Amino acid sequence: MGSIKKPLYQQIIDDLKDKIMKGKFSPNDPFPTQIELAKLYGTSEITSRRALTELANEGLIYRIRGKGTFIHDKKTHLPKEETPPQLKRLFFIYKNVEVQSFNHRFYSDMFKGIQEVCQQNNVEFHLINIGETFDLPRYDDAGYIFLSVESDENYSKALTQWKKENKKIMTVHTFYPHLQIPYVVVDNYSGGFLATQHLLSFGHQRIGIVVTGNSLLEMSKEFTLRLQGYRQALLQNQIQFDPELVYVTEGEFESEEMGYKGLNHLMKLTNPPTAIFFTSDCKAVGAMRAASEMGLSIPDDISIVGYDDLVTSEYLMPGLTTINQNTYKVGKRAAEILLFEWDHTLSNGYLKDEIMPKLVVRGSTAEEAKFKMASK
Repeated sequence: MGSIKKPLYQQIIDDLKDKIMKGKFSPNDPFPTQIELAKLYGTSEITSRRALTELANEGLIYRIRGKGTFIHDKKTHLPKEETPPQLKRLFFIYKNVEVQSFNHRFYSDMFKGIQEVCQQNNVEFHLINIGETFDLPRYDDAGYIFLSVESDENYSKALTQWKKENKKIMTVHTFYPHLQIPYVVVDNYSGGFLATQHLLSFGHQRIGIVVTGNSLLEMSKEFTLRLQGYRQALLQNQIQFDPELVYVTEGEFESEEMGYKGLNHLMKLTNPPTAIFFTSDCKAVGAMRAASEMGLSIPDDISIVGYDDLVTSEYLMPGLTTINQNTYKVGKRAAEILLFEWDHTLSNGYLKDEIMPKLVVRGSTAEEAKFKMASK
């Protein structure tokens, strides 16, 4: 029985790790860009981008906005177990988030990542709703992880003030690079690419997408990036982008109804898709209900991919193929930066840490019928 071949991005990571460990790159030396790596390894930029993201997640390289990527200095980037934490407590600061939302995997996995790092290092961890006062708990030995779910100029003002007060604060999910505040985010562009590429690998060519926004030109950053990843996957497979296959649905919060309407709309097209990428699991669940009412079998008649990997998604019938945002790693990295890497992060201007999401394959996707027949 032959050995399983590693994905190309992992082969690139292993090769680059080997070169780093053997000293072929010196500390703080410029590292090849994703364009240069793509040419060097004869691959796509999305693959080289993923390799760079994974190396950054492992602390082997760091990025400086507007300057490039560099090799970490091992002397200033010691293993966590050899370095005492710089703080005694961490606070997760939030505003305008309903407490019940914390049951969503996006938050619960993030908290798990933060808590794990804190427990390992005897650091307190607390959640604080700052409300309308924007008052932070006053401790000299505290770090703050801030998250907001909507844009508000008051957030920017508060962050500016906290920075003047030399608070050790960083953001997750949202970011304010103009304030030079470190942040950790999910790579939603790669998430959209992974979902679409999975469907393309099954031979699907007419792939729809259901995305939240007011129009193609007016949607949140996370959905814009997922749509861009979808388009990039099509482009790399020489498939022309078709606006007819994009259904934009309005709504302040994600709902099953969005997906229900989206599937109904797309499947009534003269030339309907054979697969649809729903940019949230909530939408995908509604779509599964709509498909059942239309007499469509999943995945035989239509393949469906979601996004979020909600806890319930694996128990659906069939189980939902989806994108796990890997927010456990987001929380873990945020805690590690505050506890161990703060001074190094600021001195190097390394503000952005981008976490690669993960494709979770279940039963809602399969080969496109024509592709399946041709492969027999």
